[in-house]
Amino acid sequence: MNFDLDTEHELIRSTVREFAQQRVAPVAEELDRESRFPYELVAELGELGLMGMTIPEEFGGAGADTVAYAIAVEELTRVDSSVAITMAAHHSLGTLPIYYFGSDEQKQQWLPDLTSWKALAAFGLTEPDAGSDAGATRTRAELRDGEWVVNGSKIFITNAGTDITSCVTITAQTGDGEISNIIVPNGTPGYEISKPMKKLGWRASDTRELSFKDAKVPEGNLLGPRGEGFQQFLTILDGGRISVAAMGVGLAQGAYDLAYAYAQERQQFGRPIAKFQAIQFKLADMATEIEAGRAMVYKAAWLKDQGRDFGLAAAQAKLYTGELSNRAVNRSLQIHGGYGYMDEYAISRLYRDQKILEIGEGTNEVQRLVIARHLGL
Repeated sequence: MNFDLDTEHELIRSTVREFAQQRVAPVAEELDRESRFPYELVAELGELGLMGMTIPEEFGGAGADTVAYAIAVEELTRVDSSVAITMAAHHSLGTLPIYYFGSDEQKQQWLPDLTSWKALAAFGLTEPDAGSDAGATRTRAELRDGEWVVNGSKIFITNAGTDITSCVTITAQTGDGEISNIIVPNGTPGYEISKPMKKLGWRASDTRELSFKDAKVPEGNLLGPRGEGFQQFLTILDGGRISVAAMGVGLAQGAYDLAYAYAQERQQFGRPIAKFQAIQFKLADMATEIEAGRAMVYKAAWLKDQGRDFGLAAAQAKLYTGELSNRAVNRSLQIHGGYGYMDEYAISRLYRDQKILEIGEGTNEVQRLVIARHLGL
């Protein structure tokens, strides 16, 4: 059993870490304060090949494996969650459904732009009355004269309303007890996108509410066979949990980095607070739990790359790292003391960004349900 990363994975880690530190870190606080979408950084991520990492090269992707993708997400989140979720949601939720379930024609139409920085994609699953119970979707799509006529609404959708968003794949009832996925291009008449939603964290990411009023899209925009939408989005959510779990590790590592550096600098009672056992124990606990969380994430990603069942591992990793990141930001802010409560210190941003990791891509409670079912309970 070898826990060393290979040369390719080490190169990805060093490349993304350098980009995050040199390009993202200097503007992260400003982007957060202004709730400004990072268009320039998205373009650079595309040039680095990170916007379509696991998509094959024939469609413009980098052809990387899931472990490499998890490493990239982790390194971005270590510095800024908004940039990380923009990349992760675009890849895992926006692009992969088209790659996994789309026809050859759909792949040729959408993937080349989505795997570069030219376009973003979104996935519309959550509705005002269908969150954890995603199968209770009320959005309907009726086939009339060769077109799907869509009516309904979605909420909390990432990347749906940027200037470069090209489409959203939505779940909709296409018959009694039948859910299908349909690609809706931005600009479709009857498809309206709200103003950006104001959030506690992830302020530089794009989050919208979507509404459909007799929005008409071609019959050929159906993603995969009719009626298989429920199983499709379960597959997408399994993979997406690896993304969010990687974010949990990255955010915890970022919180640790800030706490470690501050503890070396902050003087109390004539010496750095890092010399006090109370602080040392907090840092020791953080480092230990981060190591465990990272191993869980990489295992889930590795299982996916091996073509093996990774659903249980992904749910466990997502649950553990979500709660790990909560503990990490709390310990880090405590080490910062009163300064950590001030917005001028980065830990305050990480503290706000953390909470969604226990909610998005399936709440902690849902993860426990998923895990229990895998255990045969």
